[in-house]
Amino acid sequence: MPWKPMDEIALKLEFVRLAEKRDIPFAELCRRYGISRTNGYKALRRHRAEGEAGLVPRSRRPKRTSKRLSLAVEERIVALRTEHPVWGARKIRKLLERAGLVPAPAASTISVVISRRGLANPVRPEASRPFIRFEHPVPNALWQMDFKGWVPTLAGRCYPRTVLDDFSRYSLCLAALPNERAEGVKGELEKTFRRYGIPDAMRMDNGAPWGSDCLRQNTIITVWLMRLGIKVIHSRPYHPQTNGKEERFHRTLQEELTSTRQWRDLPHCQQEFDRWRPVYNSKRPHEALNFETPASRYRPSLRPFPDVLAPIRYPEGAATRTVNSGGRISFLGQTHFIGKAFRTPPVRLVEAARPGSFDVFFLRSKVAQIDTSKNEPECVTDVSGTLSPMSPV
Repeated sequence: MPWKPMDEIALKLEFVRLAEKRDIPFAELCRRYGISRTNGYKALRRHRAEGEAGLVPRSRRPKRTSKRLSLAVEERIVALRTEHPVWGARKIRKLLERAGLVPAPAASTISVVISRRGLANPVRPEASRPFIRFEHPVPNALWQMDFKGWVPTLAGRCYPRTVLDDFSRYSLCLAALPNERAEGVKGELEKTFRRYGIPDAMRMDNGAPWGSDCLRQNTIITVWLMRLGIKVIHSRPYHPQTNGKEERFHRTLQEELTSTRQWRDLPHCQQEFDRWRPVYNSKRPHEALNFETPASRYRPSLRPFPDVLAPIRYPEGAATRTVNSGGRISFLGQTHFIGKAFRTPPVRLVEAARPGSFDVFFLRSKVAQIDTSKNEPECVTDVSGTLSPMSPV
């Protein structure tokens, strides 16, 4: 039992004087003062050694703590947090483990250090519903592609175009473009294909330069991708979570780079993009990958980029039509709009299950469905067989 919080020093002095007179048993005296015999003997011992100063309350903090974080480790935590201000405690712990600090401090300890040193960021409100991840089973089964809006520079706008591997979250391309036109996109894509190979499928949203609406869902870019044997998938309109990994990558890009400084021009942006991308791919621990890096899971595609596109061939006897410059075909005495992106190359028509309906294919991709009774094509969103059953598409 402790001493009562009155005038503690005076109370202890009184107790010591009475105890030294030995008029009553020591145990009974301790009981009357509401303390244990251990505390009573401690008061006597300190008073005999130090006088009244020995009765002053002392801190119970241990002189040494065997598990206390060393100053050197704390400084390493501060240095990593300063270098990467938006990386959390679990990512920093993973970096310490990679550097050979085993066992590394707990994430909770690292969080305390970050907060105590004034390096904590405002807490971001999390979504109320649980998050379900879905991914393709191997690298290059699906790439996601999009523009991250635009970034202001002193010389105009920069449009970061990004390509991400669905399985590994590996950043395949981060290009600073002056606009969203097809010419620049195609040039950067060709560089990416030559370095990493050809994916099985690519998914993009419904904006320029990938497509604009259900009747003009394909452009010269998506037709070129089909010629390369890549399955083109458009995300569900008004559902950005369909390209969720790209959206999350864009948030990381903004937090760690694009919103952190003033940008001079496109070369300045590209220089910093090229510096940051290896950090994201090979150093930054990714929570969705059990805190491994995207580079640890990515492998280049086994399908090389062809120097010459293969000729367009359909089975012998197939019903084919050439798309004119206006994006239309003639079929059974009627004209049907297919899309200007398909002008010149032939398309194939296959009778559908519904009477009077025909599916329109460009190579192996279904690009439209026409109804001879309506004389207009129907919208097509061909995503079958390409997504996980958990996909929100």
